[in-house]
Amino acid sequence: MNARRGRAGPAAHRSWPMIAAALLAATVFAALGIWQLQRLQWKRALIERVQHHAGGAAVTVPGPAEWSRVDVEHEEYLHVRAVGVFLNEQETLVQAVTEQGAGFWLMTPLRTDAGYTVLVNRGFVPAGRAAQAARRRGQIDGPATVSGLLRLSEPGGAFLRANSPAADRWYSRDVSAIAQRRGLAAAAPYFIDADATPNSGGLPVGGLTVIAFRNQHLQYALTWFGLALLSVWYGAVAFYR
Repeated sequence: MNARRGRAGPAAHRSWPMIAAALLAATVFAALGIWQLQRLQWKRALIERVQHHAGGAAVTVPGPAEWSRVDVEHEEYLHVRAVGVFLNEQETLVQAVTEQGAGFWLMTPLRTDAGYTVLVNRGFVPAGRAAQAARRRGQIDGPATVSGLLRLSEPGGAFLRANSPAADRWYSRDVSAIAQRRGLAAAAPYFIDADATPNSGGLPVGGLTVIAFRNQHLQYALTWFGLALLSVWYGAVAFYR
């Protein structure tokens, strides 16, 4: 009996570090699983909110008195409407890659009837039709009504490609920088993604806003919980061997 305990004692002693490591890993993995479940709830709420915003009846765009309160939670992808006149000579081309290929978003200021200015992403134009002369029929002169989705500014540029206002080279729809470059007074801190209402001549092509949110948080949570259970099993094996 003494010899048997002598052999078991050192083995049990050696297993404690492995048991501790297994329990620590299980705790971390379980915490990550719980975090992913929280992210799942947040993502589902986001999707529901965006669908509600985008699918509702169009409302008048927020005016200057509301600009300080415009945020992602309450206004992003809100279905809005604005009335005014396009300032076609002050449009801006922002590089884009869409289902239609590579080209540009056509950002045109709309001077609203209320006196302030809203940038409108009128839609996509291919690289070979970027010049105004190549899409003259699509220009709208005189009063216009725009319907679309409210989007928040995209400051700075794209991944590894910074906007260059001085060179008039744009990779993101940075409302503040574009407004400053074009000398637009009283410009709204958001822009409108125009809907799919056809434009004369077929350009620009509106209604290309992608509303899709990757939602794999449940799979991630199950993976983390599975690793937690595996760690517990490993610790149990180390304890009883």
